[in-house]
Amino acid sequence: MQEIGIKSIDELYADISQKYRLKKPLNLPHALSEFEVKRHVEALLSKNKTCNDIPVFLGAGCWPHYVPAVVREIVQRSELVTSYTPYQPEISQGMLQALFEYQSMICELTDMDIVNCSMYDWASALGEAARMATRITGRKEILIPKLIHPERAVTLQVYAEPAGIVTEKLVYDKENGQINTDDLKGKISNKTAAVYIENPSYLGFIEEQVKEISREAHAHGALFIVGVDPTSLGILKPPGEYDADIVIGEAQPLGNFMNFGGPLLGIFACRDDMNIIRQMPGRIIGMTTTQDSSKHGFCMTLQTREQHIRREKATSNICSNEALCAVASAVHMALLGPEGFRELGETIMYKANYAMQRISKISRVKAPIFNSTHFKEFTVNFDEAGQSVEEVNKKLLQNQIHGGKNISEEFPEFGETALFCVTEIHSKNEIERLAEALTGILEGKSDVQASKLG
Repeated sequence: MQEIGIKSIDELYADISQKYRLKKPLNLPHALSEFEVKRHVEALLSKNKTCNDIPVFLGAGCWPHYVPAVVREIVQRSELVTSYTPYQPEISQGMLQALFEYQSMICELTDMDIVNCSMYDWASALGEAARMATRITGRKEILIPKLIHPERAVTLQVYAEPAGIVTEKLVYDKENGQINTDDLKGKISNKTAAVYIENPSYLGFIEEQVKEISREAHAHGALFIVGVDPTSLGILKPPGEYDADIVIGEAQPLGNFMNFGGPLLGIFACRDDMNIIRQMPGRIIGMTTTQDSSKHGFCMTLQTREQHIRREKATSNICSNEALCAVASAVHMALLGPEGFRELGETIMYKANYAMQRISKISRVKAPIFNSTHFKEFTVNFDEAGQSVEEVNKKLLQNQIHGGKNISEEFPEFGETALFCVTEIHSKNEIERLAEALTGILEGKSDVQASKLG
C-alpha cells in the first residue's frame, strides 16, 4: 500500500460505485477435502444438459457440429498443447507447419491469397478488418448490414469509436431480407472505407447480390469485406470469386467444440496486395528453403502485432491467438477434403431446409420470415400463435429439447421470433421431435411427453 500510494484497500476500488460493492462478509462454506470437493462439483455438473443429452437447435454464432475423434486426439498431444504459440518461432517447426497448413486450407476454402494464423473470433476479426480498411483507404466510414449479429455490431463499435470510425447500417428488403442496393447506392461515397456483408447472414439467408455490392464498393474506391461461415463454402461460391478484399468469419464449426461459448476462432484473409497485407493484424506463417533449396522450413513472415514490434508501429493490439484452435481446424479440414466439404454443406442445407419446411406446416407459425434461400439457420415467428418465444422455449425444455435463440429484443420489428439452427448432427427423428413438440405447445398441449416423441 505504501509503495503504490494508498492508505486503505478501499482506495483500490475508487472507480467502482458504492452501490456495486459488497458490504457484508462473503458467505463461504467451510473447507472441504479434495474428495468432498470433487463429489460436490460433480453433483453441480450433473445438473447441466449438453447437446449429447438433448437435441439443441441453438446456434447464432456458436454452433453444434460434430468433431471427429481424431481431431481431439491430435490436438491433445503434448507437443501441440504445450507449444501454445511460437514465441521462439524457429524452434517450433511443428507448430509453425500446422499453422501454415491451416492458413493454406483457409486460402483454398475462401479463394483468397493470404490468411493470418487466427483471431479471437468473428467479432474481433470484424473490428480489426474495419480498422484495417480505414488505414488502407484513409477514410473513416464503414457500411454494414442492419441484419448483423448484434454482438458483432457492438464489438465493431468498440473497435471503431476510439479510431474515429463511423458505422452506418444498410436497410434490407422487407420481403427477402437482402441488402437494399438502392440504399447502398445512396449511402456509399468517397468517405466510405469499406462495405461489409455477411453471407450467409446472421438470420441464415444467403445474400444473392454479392457481385453487385462488390462492384458498387470498388466503384467508389472502398474495400469489400465479407463475413462467412466456412461450412457453407463447400456449396457456395467463395468470396474470392466475387472480388472480396478481406474475408473474415468464424472457424469454430471446424474441429472446435462449443465449450460454453469459447474459445472461438476468427478467420482473417485478404487478397495479394502488399498495401493490404502489411495492414493485416496478427501473424502470418510462411515457408522457406535453405540457400541450396535442399530443405524447407517454416518461419514467421509477418507479425504486425504489438508484442513483437514497437507498439507505435503495430497494426493491432492482439497479443495472443487461438493457435490450438487453428490446429484443430486444420486437422478437421484435412480430414474433410474438397468432397467432404461439399457433402457437409449439402447435408446441413438439406436438414435445415427440411426442418424449416416441417415447421412451416404447423398452424399459425411462419418459418422463415424471409423469402430467401437459407443455410443452417432460419427464423420462426410465433405472433399468430399468440405465444412468446420465451414461453415456447420453456415448454420445449420441458420436453427435453433446446429451442432457438430469442431475437425478439434484438429485432423488435420481427415480433416474437426465434432463430433456429440445424446442422449435420441433427437427425430426422430429432427434427420430427421438434416439430411435434411445437405442434403440441401451440395447440395448448404443453404436457407433450418426451417419451412419446421418441
